[in-house]
Amino acid sequence: MDSASTHAYDDVRRPAPRAPRALATEAVHAGRDDLARQGLHAPPIDLSTTYPSYDSRGEAERIDAFATTGAEPDGPPVYGRLGNPTVARFETALARLEGTESAVAFASGMAALSAVLLVRAAQGLRHVVAVRPLYGCSDHLLTAGLLGTEVTWTDPAGITDALRPDTGLVLVESPANPTLAEVDLRAVAHACGSVPLLVDNTFATPVLQRPAAAGARLVLHSATKYLGGHGDVLAGVVACDEEFAGRLRQVRFATGGVLHPLAGYLLLRGLATLPVRVRAASATAADLAGRLAADPRVARVHYPRIGGAMVAFEVHGDPHAVIAGVRLITPAVSLGSVDTLIQHPASISHRIVDADDRRGAGVSDRLLRMSVGLEDVEDLWADLDAALGAAAQDGGRAGSGARRTSSSGV
Repeated sequence: MDSASTHAYDDVRRPAPRAPRALATEAVHAGRDDLARQGLHAPPIDLSTTYPSYDSRGEAERIDAFATTGAEPDGPPVYGRLGNPTVARFETALARLEGTESAVAFASGMAALSAVLLVRAAQGLRHVVAVRPLYGCSDHLLTAGLLGTEVTWTDPAGITDALRPDTGLVLVESPANPTLAEVDLRAVAHACGSVPLLVDNTFATPVLQRPAAAGARLVLHSATKYLGGHGDVLAGVVACDEEFAGRLRQVRFATGGVLHPLAGYLLLRGLATLPVRVRAASATAADLAGRLAADPRVARVHYPRIGGAMVAFEVHGDPHAVIAGVRLITPAVSLGSVDTLIQHPASISHRIVDADDRRGAGVSDRLLRMSVGLEDVEDLWADLDAALGAAAQDGGRAGSGARRTSSSGV
């Protein structure tokens, strides 16, 4: 790599300070500010796994420095597991959107959460305080103690009382998966005291909220969802201060949970349209939430005050019939794509959570979670209307003992 390319890589990782820019502008330009100076318009994809260097003494010094602090090595890349220029562009862009010093990308959202837990466990802080509901696999990772952690589940009001000397993390998701329950992030951050607060911001994205501004030290994304936005990339990312980022890079290097450069490229491309996609899908979701709340076939609608493109609703009839009855909407897990997806959390995304814990967190057996895409609202409603009709007809076969809840409105 020539000296010009080396400087360009350093520019991507450590961009010069600039005046604040609007979110929509950052989404388009962050991570790309050096391209014009290189005579480029689209960011390059660097697929190298290793990089030549004739200065082995210098390499040794850079590796020693990384081992000490986890700071990104100065100069050109060393090895794909240490860092990649394309992925660095995405990390730079996401950090600017979330308003943090740094961001560290991983192969998936669960790899990102695992890295955070490993960082704290390595410091002897294995206890986690968490608020349900969380994404089902996050819940399982904590409950099963797969990484040697111990979890105390509480509501937001009980966070301070749940803290212990070995508490390394407080974890919340707002809006939460799948009920879209919200917490007061500033109040939660205050309750944490000196314990780092991690907020899963996957559903809201920085378009709707920036948890770091409310006091969160760590902001987690399953980047597979809205950040990518097209259902074609698997990734995770943690936005945080540079000190914590260094620890995360060390765990990523040691465990190998790296993000592929092509995924980094797709995520950077996805960020450019993130504000437009989220706002358009949110408008449609709010419309559908209102129609569902007024529909007698729907028992309850969950739609967050903050807005967003996610809608959850409980039906009086058979929820499985709704899943089987959609034709335009895709019955599938995941969310945040340009097309609308619907799934039954008790059967899929939260199946791994104990049934009593699941129901106690508000995830009823009749709850459906819908990720609203960019289709026309009338086409989506026509599909939902037909599927709800099928569910109402099959309601008797779903069991007469199902709990019925009055509509909450939106």
